[in-house]
Amino acid sequence: GDCVWSLSQLREVHLCRYNLRRTALELFLVDQTNYFLNFDRVKIRDMMYRKIFSLKPKNIIYAEVRSPAELLQQSGLVKKWVRREISNFDYLMQLNTIAGRTYNDLSQYPVFPWILKDYTSATLDLKDEAVYRPLNRPIGVVNEERIDEVQSKYQMFDDPSGMIDKFHYGTHYSNSAGVLHYLLRLEPFTTLHIQLQSGKFDVADRQFSSIPKSWETLMANPNDVKELIPEFFYLPDFLENVNRFDLGHLQSGP
Repeated sequence: GDCVWSLSQLREVHLCRYNLRRTALELFLVDQTNYFLNFDRVKIRDMMYRKIFSLKPKNIIYAEVRSPAELLQQSGLVKKWVRREISNFDYLMQLNTIAGRTYNDLSQYPVFPWILKDYTSATLDLKDEAVYRPLNRPIGVVNEERIDEVQSKYQMFDDPSGMIDKFHYGTHYSNSAGVLHYLLRLEPFTTLHIQLQSGKFDVADRQFSSIPKSWETLMANPNDVKELIPEFFYLPDFLENVNRFDLGHLQSGP
């Protein structure tokens, strides 16, 4: 049946993309549920957005704004984080939402950073800065040996047609294939992964099978710049093959 909500239930309304088109809205209600609405055209989406705010929902948190930068400033989110009124996790989730990222679109899935870089020690001293990935650099140049290579690639690139701008990386830190790479053991992502791979699982050696191995690949492969997803920080279920899918066998063994 149709879904009907009282305007008083609305807490947040965010402009979003869907399949990289600016045609969606995400509605967050006071009961912590949310709904993702995609429209045929940007114009219709924008008309709906303006109409909602013209009705002045009484529990809406943010006023009508158009840019993530304006929304971030209005939210006071950074100050709340600095004052430790919200956790790191909540801060990053809200940043993702303000940026238009959502669980409802694999191409705009929430992004979380790699935090640790030591995946071999039996114990970790969390007060030791050496165990942490430097967050002042993109994941593609955490390995300092790559910095010159990445800068050189950017400087040397020249598209004769003039249509493609210079770029540092040929791939992205977050995309739908990367999300499915991490979540292939968990439905409905298993089915989506199989669809992406033309009706079968990808070969075992290309699947996500180990956090330490994934980190090693990031450090060694200049074409891999995947950051993490929120599930790494709250949902260990995605790491287990509880459905006993036949994912094949690694060439290096179990």
